[in-house]
Amino acid sequence: MDIGVNLMHRSFGSDRERVVEAAVQAGVTPLILTGTSVRSSQAAAEYARAYPGRLYATAGVHPHDAKSCDAHTLQALRELAAGGEVFAIGECGLDYNRDFSPRDVQREVFAQQIGLAAELALPLFLHERDAHADFARLLREHRPENVPAVVHCFTGSEEELRAYLEMGLHIGITGWICDERRGRQLRELVRLIPPDRLMIETDAPFLTPRDLRPKPKDGRNEPAFLPHIAAAVAECTGRSAESVMDQTTKTAKTFFNIGNGKSGL
Repeated sequence: MDIGVNLMHRSFGSDRERVVEAAVQAGVTPLILTGTSVRSSQAAAEYARAYPGRLYATAGVHPHDAKSCDAHTLQALRELAAGGEVFAIGECGLDYNRDFSPRDVQREVFAQQIGLAAELALPLFLHERDAHADFARLLREHRPENVPAVVHCFTGSEEELRAYLEMGLHIGITGWICDERRGRQLRELVRLIPPDRLMIETDAPFLTPRDLRPKPKDGRNEPAFLPHIAAAVAECTGRSAESVMDQTTKTAKTFFNIGNGKSGL
């Protein structure tokens, strides 16, 4: 199960159906489509509606887009989440690496979305880059313990990982772990993540595994490549790829409350 696919990204504009079918053929199903703005969240939910049981969506505002929020944004997300396709609030969080939105605005919009997840009893799909202290503080201040949250695409330090685990958060691992240069530290740290807190994702079309062979001609990542990431996690943790895929899928279905309705948090 791929917990993070940006399927509404323009790079999938001409072959989304093929991408979904290729994922199914590779044994990767269901997929969680990531919403990063009201517009993309609406598109993800609408697309997921055509693939019941195979595609699900999140609804949220990425920190890059926080500056575009207005008085109607939270209500728009609330209405989206009332539909049957949205299973998490996010992608939301803080990004002090690029600072595409002012930091004070990022913090305000993040806190609002944490509150929305608590109000709707939905899990949180989180983004954090170079903002650990404020990110952790806001979660401690605003997130009830019964609201699950996953730090999507974790690439941080051991100290940060231990803090997130202590807070009861889940951890999402991407193809970053397949990069022998940038992913070296992550390959060590993944061993510290309890199996029932670990999930895997492609973050497609981004973060194509660097060691993937053959490389896709257009360089685009796809959910069909998720077994390659699972194999890397297996190698790093001394487990079989099959056990990693089975456990992360089980964990993800429990986390997103898939198969049991949306009223169990």
